[in-house]
Amino acid sequence: MTTQNEDSTEQTQALDDRVNNRSHRPNSQAFRDFVAEGWDRTPLDAQALAAAGFTPARRAQVSAAFPGERLVIPAGGHKVRSNDTDYRFRAHSAFIHLTGLEADSEPDAVLVFEPEDDAHTVTLYFRPRAGSDTVEFFSDSRYGEYWVGPRADLEAMSTMTGITTESAATVDDAITKDLGAISVRLVRQADVRIDSVIDVARTQVQADLETSEAGDAELAQLLSELRLIKDEHEVAALREAVAITRTGFDNVVAALPTAVTHRRGERIIETAFETAARSEGNGIGYDTIAAAGNHACTLHWIRNDGAVREGDLVLVDAGAEADSLYTADITRTLPVSGTFTDVQAKIYDAVLDASDAAFAVAADHANREVKFREVHEAAMEVIAARLEEFGILPVSAAQSLSPEGQHHRRWMVHGTSHHLGLDVHDCAQARAEMYLDAAIEPGMVFTIEPGLYFKTDDLLLPEEFRGNGVRIEDDVLVTADGVENLSAGFPRTRAEVEAWVQGR
Repeated sequence: MTTQNEDSTEQTQALDDRVNNRSHRPNSQAFRDFVAEGWDRTPLDAQALAAAGFTPARRAQVSAAFPGERLVIPAGGHKVRSNDTDYRFRAHSAFIHLTGLEADSEPDAVLVFEPEDDAHTVTLYFRPRAGSDTVEFFSDSRYGEYWVGPRADLEAMSTMTGITTESAATVDDAITKDLGAISVRLVRQADVRIDSVIDVARTQVQADLETSEAGDAELAQLLSELRLIKDEHEVAALREAVAITRTGFDNVVAALPTAVTHRRGERIIETAFETAARSEGNGIGYDTIAAAGNHACTLHWIRNDGAVREGDLVLVDAGAEADSLYTADITRTLPVSGTFTDVQAKIYDAVLDASDAAFAVAADHANREVKFREVHEAAMEVIAARLEEFGILPVSAAQSLSPEGQHHRRWMVHGTSHHLGLDVHDCAQARAEMYLDAAIEPGMVFTIEPGLYFKTDDLLLPEEFRGNGVRIEDDVLVTADGVENLSAGFPRTRAEVEAWVQGR
């Protein structure tokens, strides 16, 4: 029976402290004195990060866009998965792009651009390595070195990034000082605590909140558009991600015989890929789609709990994220038995023809101005024509391709291309005139991924087409004289794919 006093104690105990209800941690003075002694506290050996030679130019572009204004770009904090368990930390992409930090860095950090004359001084605020005589060292399961490993000190972080560093303990004052006299732009929703600090400070100085929110949106937009053209470091990082992804797909092909024997064969495929992604890189860049049979017609099928049957197609959409946090995004559609049926071959070849048409238009930028949206339009012309040939379209291909038609989109509702980089759908906050309506330029990296999806319950289809979904997705680098298929090392034609699955 709980007494009134005990009940009161339970209700008033700090939520963060309730971990001690299930895990008793030592805290006597004798222990604290003893645990602080005898540790080698030699500073960590720090070297400049791979991106450190490229990030100053990126920061300079940001500075030039917003003279005289303070800019606040948080990394973000830990996100709770369940109860007292966090997801693995992954910083906001804008923060990564401007600092060059990589996997597992740096929760609760904030990058601050402080206006100075016509430029900015840039400071990285983060939680530095704690002393062995602190409670954090032995008791903090989120940040303590005893629990999560050593952290960089201020000097080491500065060496790694080339940025002046300060303790995160001072960041609130840094981002709110003189707020009534200076405009502040914030990358919102990266760190809800920082959002709150800025919002409260704006209210206290009676800032125009609507104007402030518009300014925040403009900053997010600029940081997104800044990544539309990749530099040499980014291209190299994407090449690495594609190489790891190829290893993962080879694992998938090798696992197909096992997948056929398992009641959840799609999970066998998923884990085969993710073994390579995690062992060779940081992990997956997005949830793997391992979709067999009719599941391939669900565009974002990530449940991956279905059977893999002989005679089916299995659509695998997967990308490894390298330690640099750049991700690949590749899709291959595999015949489980090693050979496409006649109908499957017709569908596959139609999608491949659409992909080839999109590649050709993208490469033509070397001869004329090509808008990004033209890549999609080229693929759609082929898709509509093939559907007409199959006798599936209720109208002619020309009628379907008209703005008033679009009947063919029933069987391919997604777009053909998106930019790729730190995010699988990179640069997503860019303006339409900088994305869909922009001219293709050297340094852009995007996908080409047409598909056809014929669901089993689609009564407008001939029965033999139903239950088959095909997508072919490659990662494309725009060069001065055309395009380079970064995933050219993957089997792509029907014959190549069949040989791959058959082990030839």
